[in-house]
Amino acid sequence: MSTRPKKSPMPQVRVYFSDFFGVDRRVIERYGAFDVSLLADLPLFVDPFLLFNSKKPAYRKLHARIISYLSFLKDKSTTQPQLSSGLLHAWYMFPEVEQNWLGFSVKGNRGHGLGKGFAESLHANLNHIFGTFGREAVTRGSHLEKLCLIRDNVGRDSISDFTNNLILEFLLEYTEKFALDHIAPSLRRKVPIRKVRFNYTTESWENGSYTLPWHNGDFVLLTPKNILTKDETWINKTDLIDGFNEIPMAIPNQALREQVSNYFKKMLPRSPKRKDEREAAFRTVQHFPELIDYYIKRKEDTGDRAESIASEHVKLSEQLYLDQFKRLTDLLRQKTDFYATSGSTHEEAYQRAMFLQDVIENKGGHRLFYLNGSPLEREEDLHILYRMTWFATPSDVTREANDGRGPADFKVSRGSSDKTIIEFKLAKNTQLERNLEKQAEIYQKASDAKHSIKVIVYFSAAEKKRVEQILKRLKLQDDRNIILIDARMDNKPSGSKAR
Repeated sequence: MSTRPKKSPMPQVRVYFSDFFGVDRRVIERYGAFDVSLLADLPLFVDPFLLFNSKKPAYRKLHARIISYLSFLKDKSTTQPQLSSGLLHAWYMFPEVEQNWLGFSVKGNRGHGLGKGFAESLHANLNHIFGTFGREAVTRGSHLEKLCLIRDNVGRDSISDFTNNLILEFLLEYTEKFALDHIAPSLRRKVPIRKVRFNYTTESWENGSYTLPWHNGDFVLLTPKNILTKDETWINKTDLIDGFNEIPMAIPNQALREQVSNYFKKMLPRSPKRKDEREAAFRTVQHFPELIDYYIKRKEDTGDRAESIASEHVKLSEQLYLDQFKRLTDLLRQKTDFYATSGSTHEEAYQRAMFLQDVIENKGGHRLFYLNGSPLEREEDLHILYRMTWFATPSDVTREANDGRGPADFKVSRGSSDKTIIEFKLAKNTQLERNLEKQAEIYQKASDAKHSIKVIVYFSAAEKKRVEQILKRLKLQDDRNIILIDARMDNKPSGSKAR
């Protein structure tokens, strides 16, 4: 009679909103919402231009609400330039709307939101940034994104946080309707929500109460797919600076065109590099802020492309984060002991990395690391994939944990005495050698972790050779804690032969 211990049953795979709330994904699809992961943020966000340019009156009304609030703030920056800390906090400072599980948080779904620095900078500069706000002569409308065009350290995450807070009432109503129609009463809760709508008579934010999906001690929000995008807002600083040479040509005033051209040339050193040209372009835009209106007009005139590009980005995100990552989770669950692994955090992390390697190299999992035939380009996607596989564990898994010496990819911990750092890298990373030499050890010491594991994924024979040469130079080729994963397409058996 066998004395081998019985395997514990494989845990139910619950990664997405549909999993946790028992809703068919097709129902969410018909409702028009994105089926978010409740394990890690996905790098999508609301683009306010999609509200402005929408054919839906309800969306255009949301954009008008954003502009009305900015107009209120602009007026206050004129009449009350020295704002009290209380009013600064009430009118300008917002948390990240983490309950939508979208964005660019440093761990889980908790981001930083809009803090005091952002508030003070915005209040002090509103008149400069939005001098013609509400009375634009060049563009069709006003745009929140002007903030990121002329100010440093204001990017897509700040724009997204601001937008989500100013349309929060809509998101709450949108989610409540879905919850009442499709989610069991035991999985939803009546929740009091702060700062739902702004009362311009009392100049204060009002609260509300909504019946919402409830998970792990907090409510969850759904977001319509057709207001989401990925990577950048349609109006963004990178596009402004990279396309700077096209902007002056759109200026009808010849004198202004020549002034802009002359100022730009004065900002360049004798033998300019691309970095110098970008810096000169940004300085020119700051000196001639009217250039921004001509740039925005060009973006308004091509607004239909914004919708088609955002739609394609969302479709590809669904394919990668929902379909392919879900299949990887299923493969790990069905073909390995990934979810039965125990032991110390180091042993658990090491064994899970080895199971991941086995599934990718020997069980067809490599296909899930390709999107439309091309391998994953961003380490961020690799990190999201890994985090979404880590459920059914007694360990706390923190993505991009920052313990004072910069962010590590993951910290796996059980209390203060059992911690392991995990670094996930693509083989093509240009900083790979420096990272292997120093980075994980630095994070390990900063976190008081006893161990670190480095996992490197490669997609070609050339990438593999490069990694092996780096490891040889660093005398790390026999290090057990450096795990190479072969995700090549050209050396794997066909689907019928993979087992």
